[in-house]
Formats: sequence, structure tokens, C-alpha cells
Amino acid sequence: MANVDMIGIRKAFGASVALDDFTLNIASGELVCLLGPSGCGKTTALRILAGFEKADRGEVRVEGRDLANEPPEKRLFGMVFQDYSLFPNMTARQNIDFGLKVQKKSATERTSIIDRMIEVTALQEHADKFPHQMSGGQKQRVALARAIATSPRVLLLDEPLSALDAKVRETLRDEIRRLQLEIGVTTVFVTHDQHEALAIADRVGVMSNGRLEQLAPPRELYENPANAFVAGFIGTVNRLAAIGRSDGRWDILGRTVPGNRPAHEFITDVAAIRPEQLAIDPVTDGGASVVSVSFLGPITRVIIEDVQYGRVFADIISADASGLAPGQSVRVRLRDDVGEIVLIGEGE
Repeated sequence: MANVDMIGIRKAFGASVALDDFTLNIASGELVCLLGPSGCGKTTALRILAGFEKADRGEVRVEGRDLANEPPEKRLFGMVFQDYSLFPNMTARQNIDFGLKVQKKSATERTSIIDRMIEVTALQEHADKFPHQMSGGQKQRVALARAIATSPRVLLLDEPLSALDAKVRETLRDEIRRLQLEIGVTTVFVTHDQHEALAIADRVGVMSNGRLEQLAPPRELYENPANAFVAGFIGTVNRLAAIGRSDGRWDILGRTVPGNRPAHEFITDVAAIRPEQLAIDPVTDGGASVVSVSFLGPITRVIIEDVQYGRVFADIISADASGLAPGQSVRVRLRDDVGEIVLIGEGE
């Protein structure tokens, strides 16, 4: 295990700035996901950490040691790519063995490690198959086993699940987390899928335009976003006006509640309200009407058009939403159990 520090990294490709004063600190044994839209710089950050790209400015340190002049093969990192990158003329067992041979481990030690990797990645039935004989999920398991077998200081995962179908992706996502916890390897996982990031990471770094907007545990990221970009990128959010009071609290959706920062009287700010923080009451004339009702299993997503707040998204327990229908008049309110709201505007 190793701690990783990327400090003040800048990287430009011509006039395009991929990373701008990018700083990331990862504790030993931690799994950090870099999350963001295409072009935000997350893959560039990973490639600089791996040594495939050289930063224009800044430092990359592992265990306090500067890696600026170390080539990728000297960094002792494991890497798993989106496209598997397996040797097509080698079986799963031989692919896993490749890095161990490079490390000049004995035949006995290699066999023991390979058997262990095949066991923990559930590849027993596929160990002697070639890549073209395996499914995408099986090939990605081989790639993961090969990367972990060499006991890397740091494991780098570059969108490893994006080529897989949803069910396989979910299963393998959980497998990666289980293995990472069992082995304890420091891991950087790059993805554009927020569900992957929130499900497996110790901390998630949300990126935009080459900058790290917020780095925090998944729950904190969701419940207390640092700004409007993070609030909008993580999950669904309603941006609703809140009116400040003289006692420092905020009026919003029929309730008066404290916020993550105190209010000033008559100041208007923007609150990030999650769909599950809302309740809907059918009324004769509530100033809002149901636009659509979508059953999603345990919850139902209801879209409402409100005369004051505009379009609002609410997630209601399905058992409580059975009577709602498009065109119905309703009143939208903040749930009684919401104790504080998160302000993401600048205040006016």
C-alpha cells in the first residue's frame, strides 16, 4: 500500500488545458474515484499518475518520492483498461503469469499467486481459455487478476466497466471493491458513471474543466455539494429559491428551516433540494399540477409544474404515489424530516 500525492498539476495539449492546478491526495489503502463528464481531465490525471503523460507543471509523489523521471514500468503500478488489453495468444492463466515472470518470481511462487488470483476472481472454469473464448466480464476479471497479481503499489482503473452490460457491470463493480478491500491496495478509479463512483469509493473527486470541484465521501458529496456543478452532476437536484429571514433561517416550500449557511433578511438564494426531500399533497388548487408519473419499483418519480418554482422532480414511495396522475392538482412541500437545506447560489 502507498499514499499518493498529485500537487499543482497542469497539463495542456496545445491551446486546450486538460488539467489546471490539479491537486489530489490519496491515503494508503484508499479507493478514490475521479468522476466527471467527458473532457474534464480525469483520464489525463490518471495517465500522468501512471507515467504515460508528463505534466507541464506540478509533482507526482508516492510515499513522498517524486516520480517525475520514472517511466511507467518502474513505478510498479497495476493498470486495468476499458478494452481489457489482454494478450490474445495467451490463456487467462498465462496472462496472469506474464507480470510475475517479468518480476522473476519462482515457478512455485507464481503458481501459488495465479491459483489465488483465479480463485478470488472466480475464474476457475475459464483459466485455460483464450480471450476470444471469454465474455467481456470474464476478460475484465482476467485483466484485474493480472494487475493485482504483481502486488502493485497503486492500482489504476481507467473506466474498466464501461464496455460491459448493466448487470455484469454491477456485479464486477462489487467484485472490484471486495478485492480492493481484501488486498488493501491504494486505488484510483476513473469513471463517468456516478452510480459506480458512489457505490464503491471511499472518496469521490468530481472534476470539471481540469479542476477538482470537490473531493469527499459519497454521502457527503450527495448531501452537501460544494457548488451548483457538483449538486447537478451527482444525482437529480431541484434548484429552488429560498428566502432569507431575520433569524438566519430560510423560507422554502412552505417551511422555515436552517441552511448550511445563515440567511439575511429578504436575501434570495438557490437551494439544492433532492427529489426524495419533497412530499406531494393532492389538493383542489395547489398552484401545481402533475406532468408525469413514472413507476420505478420502490419509488415513483413524479414531475410537477409549479407556478412559483417551475418544473420540480419528486421521488415518492410507490405505495404513497398510487393515486397520482398527470394533470392532477397538487401542492409540493419540503418533507417534515428535512432539517436543513443546502444553499448553492451566491445570494442576492
